[in-house]
Amino acid sequence: MTKIPPAVEWIGDARTGYLQLIDQTLLPKECKLLPIRSENDAWEAIKKLRVRGAPAIGVAAAYSVVLGCQSKIGLTREEFETHLHQVIDFLASSRPTAVNLFWALERIGKVAANSSTIPPEELLNRLLAEAKAIEAEDREMCRSIASHGRPLLAKCHGVLTHCNTGGLATAGDGTALAVIFAAASENPAMEIYADETRPLLQGARLTAWELLQRNIPVKLICDSMAGWVMKEGRVQAVIVGADRIAANGDSANKIGTYSLSVLAKAHHIPFYVAAPSSTFDLSIQSGEQIPIEQRASSEITHPLGSQSAPDGCPTYNPAFDVAPADNITAIITEKGVIQPVDAATIRSLLR
Repeated sequence: MTKIPPAVEWIGDARTGYLQLIDQTLLPKECKLLPIRSENDAWEAIKKLRVRGAPAIGVAAAYSVVLGCQSKIGLTREEFETHLHQVIDFLASSRPTAVNLFWALERIGKVAANSSTIPPEELLNRLLAEAKAIEAEDREMCRSIASHGRPLLAKCHGVLTHCNTGGLATAGDGTALAVIFAAASENPAMEIYADETRPLLQGARLTAWELLQRNIPVKLICDSMAGWVMKEGRVQAVIVGADRIAANGDSANKIGTYSLSVLAKAHHIPFYVAAPSSTFDLSIQSGEQIPIEQRASSEITHPLGSQSAPDGCPTYNPAFDVAPADNITAIITEKGVIQPVDAATIRSLLR
């Protein structure tokens, strides 16, 4: 297995350290480490998908608050805290759908609220300590999700996944891909079918790359082939991640997930969502209330920089869709497996 650098890593101390990311826009051609030294760099990296995946975005955002406050330790405590909240608000504006971003930023903000008497430099150290705690918890979350989800794939000789949910999307081994890694370690003959995941090809560029690095058998397919793969009996389960899950279990994930959930239900194939408890947004009752990010037309008309549509052709480019709870067999979390997927079971597990 090839050693992959961490997708998100803090280098140095609170005062002079920086954030280091894998620039995922360059994969699979180049695995380049990108230094992030300001909140502006971080905002751009999140917006442009240099770092992506809900858990990884949350970890990166937490560290980025530290970056945004490093030069302000000479301010008064009141001035420092005002600036801190400005940085948090700025980072929160980068992407609207992944709730882990807002969850992590809220945790960082609470550190300041609960440390009202300490000077700015000491508070900066505490902010870094909280960001590191978020990262450590994310790694442990990945291990727990893998442990809870592995038995669900134990009898599968083929599994379909969508987008990227591995080490590139988290601080650990991932969510849905962590389950696949764990199951494949016990069943080396298991074959993974990875959707390309258009228009940005996260399945082709990232998931296939991660699986090949770990010597796990993978077949890359076009998104439109998923139904036929199911019809042919090539897969016995579908497993995906999530960027936000409503109180009733409706799960927002990369565009194309809704279609997979419908196809899986039609073919009587289990459809699993793997996500940490931090991905649940219990303040919204259903997927109808989840904000869906709209992205640039160029992602469709000029994929990977090559023109594939007529000049001026209008597009509709939602980055996410929502798989309804009725189509989801189970949600795998670090706290256990939610089945059946409904509001009562979710509340019971997450309380």
